[in-house]
Amino acid sequence: MARLAEGIRTQLYDSPEGKFVHDVVLDACRRYESRVAIVDTSCVPARRLTYAAYAELVERVARSFVAAGIKPGEMIGIYLPNCWEYGVAFHAATLAGAVPTTMNPTYRQREIQYQMETSGAVALVSDGVLLKGIDLSELPSLRQIYTIRAPGPAGSQPFDLLFKFNTTPLPEPAEDPKETLATLPFSSGTTGLPKGVMLSHSNLVTNVYQTLTLGEAGAVTGDDVFLCFLPLYHIYGLTIGLNLPLMRGCTVVLMPRFDCERSLQIIVEERVSLTLCVPPTLLAYCQAAEQSKFPREHHLRWVKSGAAPLAPELARRFTESTGIPIRQGYGMTEASPVTHVGFLSPELYRPDSVGGPVAMTDCRVLDAEGNAVAQGELGELVMSGPQIMKGYWKSPDATAAVLRDGWYWSGDIVRVDEQGLYYVVDRRKEMIKYKGFSIAPAEVESVLLEHPAVRDCGVVGRTDASGEEIPCAFVVLRDTEAANTQTEDSLKEFVSERLTNYKMPREVYFVQSLPRTASGKILRRDLRKLL
Repeated sequence: MARLAEGIRTQLYDSPEGKFVHDVVLDACRRYESRVAIVDTSCVPARRLTYAAYAELVERVARSFVAAGIKPGEMIGIYLPNCWEYGVAFHAATLAGAVPTTMNPTYRQREIQYQMETSGAVALVSDGVLLKGIDLSELPSLRQIYTIRAPGPAGSQPFDLLFKFNTTPLPEPAEDPKETLATLPFSSGTTGLPKGVMLSHSNLVTNVYQTLTLGEAGAVTGDDVFLCFLPLYHIYGLTIGLNLPLMRGCTVVLMPRFDCERSLQIIVEERVSLTLCVPPTLLAYCQAAEQSKFPREHHLRWVKSGAAPLAPELARRFTESTGIPIRQGYGMTEASPVTHVGFLSPELYRPDSVGGPVAMTDCRVLDAEGNAVAQGELGELVMSGPQIMKGYWKSPDATAAVLRDGWYWSGDIVRVDEQGLYYVVDRRKEMIKYKGFSIAPAEVESVLLEHPAVRDCGVVGRTDASGEEIPCAFVVLRDTEAANTQTEDSLKEFVSERLTNYKMPREVYFVQSLPRTASGKILRRDLRKLL
């Protein structure tokens, strides 16, 4: 196999494995003190923080955390939408020696209580609006609640009280960033209960350096302006939307959530050069461009797509309609998250590929018996690298199931081409077995998305009366006219004309929307409940 793609990223800027997250961010603050670090568009007018101001806030809040009795190694829950306070809380927590555990701001009480109780969090940073109707009294470890902007429940304190100057000494730095936890995000829980993913300082810092490329067209520079509407509680947003640009001296423009029209305005107003997307946002941008609503005068150099499989047809549509290339990436929470990034150089530009492994990442593609498969054959992706997690929080069995002899078993089915570029086919546990044949739902979904009447779709398996697992498609149509003209048979025929017959959906259900995680992944277990 040619190693062109794998040979490009062979070095890092320097040795990052011995560094703490906050130290690298604060070092950037000293070097770029007059630059704008964060623009928070959730404030009116937008709140702008220079690197110098950001560093001062982080240090003050860290000292206040220590003064409040928070000890190294204790957990601090962050339950916030994207905002400037999110970054300050996260980096102040790690500077204080604590471990932030990040939560989806749309969580309900049961989900908050599960993560806070499982992690043993002693403090919570949130917003009073989010905590209305939430009972946290049954969390014995919880000692302090801090709220931004709106007042919180009885006993809580305003977060801005932590901004006061104080001289409380910060704890002595831990000895080994490789062993010291930096954060405890919880996996998305698409199957089973969410699991705490133990990521060290070395994991996070190394992954930023791995993701930054050297000498390739499109490399991130300090002049770049990042637009981040991906949630910071998700590892994709945290590492690539917050830590990477801050460590590089860029400006981060934050949106609390994706709004297509507003994001296009911000892209122009803030001269955004890079943005992070998931396939549903790319689809929204495609539709805007096809309706002549995508701005012609912009500064976007490329967009990053990740967190969920990107259909080749969608990638083609986006670039054709906007003129903007896509850099697809691949990873998971357990890898901090990036393990593969696509290329923009013409000889390796494959927007349907997740690219090659980032620096210091070794990959194997293995069959069910653990043997290496031939080039182009399907197999499970198994990886080793310094960005791989320490394990799952208090879950030794779950850890042992995926971490074996220093290798992480991803559960994802991939193939590799002659240039060393990787293509994700699907997850092994989502594969449908029909009459002995394996069907990748993502492949069927990709074809359905090519149909002009289909806006979105998801494919899952169902066991029929004979015990056979059959593929079933849930389809969201574009408009009322499409709903009046499309039938189950017409969509089946469309797929069967493009894929071998056994991959054709045996059942098609028309729905208004699909259940997805905030990162864009289809919640297939929720679709199965509809069958």
